[in-house]
Amino acid sequence: MLGGAPGVLSARFAGEPKSDQRNNALLLERLAGETNRGARFYCALALVRHAEDPQPLIACGEWHGQILETPQGQEGFGYDPLFLVPDLEQTAAQIAPELKNVLSHRGSAFCQLLDKLRAEAA
Repeated sequence: MLGGAPGVLSARFAGEPKSDQRNNALLLERLAGETNRGARFYCALALVRHAEDPQPLIACGEWHGQILETPQGQEGFGYDPLFLVPDLEQTAAQIAPELKNVLSHRGSAFCQLLDKLRAEAA
């Protein structure tokens, strides 16, 4: 299907200069006729306490969804209008920012990192 694309270069998937609109158009073009439209956002965080930190704290978050055939919603940025969150039957661009921050891959990774920091301090 996409071979891992757009991946870490997601902001420039359709080239320079970066453009959410062109990125979304290219994604839809590449998925045309595809029935498996499963997708995920992924976030990895590393907290390095100092230059010689032997064990940085690492936290990861994933957000699973489906890529729609047409954009829906006005909130968010990037691929949000195409990323359907099945449990809510809404795209990431239709979800209130406060809820998105809790559910998203970034929110999940930051919560995990905070848990690790709290456990370390206990």
